[in-house]
Amino acid sequence: MIQLNLSSLISVLLVFMGSMFFASCGLPPQPVQDPASSVYQSKTYVLYPRDRGVALENLARQYYGSEKDIWRIEDAHDPDSPGSAEFITIPLKEKNKGGLFADGYQAVPILCYHKFLPNDPSPLNTPPDIFRQQLTFLKDNGFRTISPDMFLNFLRYRRQIPKKAVMITIDDGFKSGLNTAAPILLEFGFSAVFFVYTDYIGVSGKALTWQDLRQLKADGFYIGSHSTSHSDLSRKLEEETNDAYGKRLYREIVVSKQTLDRKLNQNTTIFSFPYGRYNKHVMALSRKAGYEMAVSVVRGGNPFFSNPLALKRDMILKKDIKTFKTRLHTFTELSLK
Repeated sequence: MIQLNLSSLISVLLVFMGSMFFASCGLPPQPVQDPASSVYQSKTYVLYPRDRGVALENLARQYYGSEKDIWRIEDAHDPDSPGSAEFITIPLKEKNKGGLFADGYQAVPILCYHKFLPNDPSPLNTPPDIFRQQLTFLKDNGFRTISPDMFLNFLRYRRQIPKKAVMITIDDGFKSGLNTAAPILLEFGFSAVFFVYTDYIGVSGKALTWQDLRQLKADGFYIGSHSTSHSDLSRKLEEETNDAYGKRLYREIVVSKQTLDRKLNQNTTIFSFPYGRYNKHVMALSRKAGYEMAVSVVRGGNPFFSNPLALKRDMILKKDIKTFKTRLHTFTELSLK
């Protein structure tokens, strides 16, 4: 057991918990110490002695039920706070829902990839070594990928997400997404959304099959719709009547979701507009079909007050790391006091 002065511990606790405690009426509650463990706990925080040598993953599992929530502990760490060298701060309540802070607000970048081949000169291709370099940068700089469900709860102002949250998406359904990108993503502990257009599934050796998509789901990835045939939904085709245009939109938006739902036994909630293009009719039908989010290729990040059916997304076309860094803006400074 470590020996510490109780009054100094209370002072440390008040530094960590002051904003939460003094927001309520009356006196702040006193921290409770378990004499057998030297763990100090209030209703909002736990101060866990570092010298006990418990891994953060184990603490996340103990207090949150899953080691995947380790980011809540890591994001709460402030090396300049008193007591940070002696204690691990474990928040018990979520703060900063919607990414709102006193000095600004959070935004989530969405990155868009297509295929991952070593010698393809297409601007839509990201060679495996470049992809690995980009993921290494994300990992080394504290970025964490989030799932569509986490993102949706953030947009609805229901949940806190990692401070450096990012969502990775892979469009079209090329086989290299399974053979090359997925193993690298898993190696780094990252998730991704695979957007597929259903007419392309299984048409050649370069395309994902339904079994491939089931394997990706089993590995923890997410499958979204990219329409049925990848046609431009934002305008009528030449000589296309209004009635024919409406039927095409229904097939591309509604039927593609129905097909994915049936084939993959899921509720497909996220849609990628082909070519990133949409109009008010496309958005309205997407909502009616049951999609809760949709992504474009308009550059920029997404704060919680973004339209969930018109999310911004950056296509990763240039291969240099300097340009890649510019796609990762996660915070806008703005005094909210």
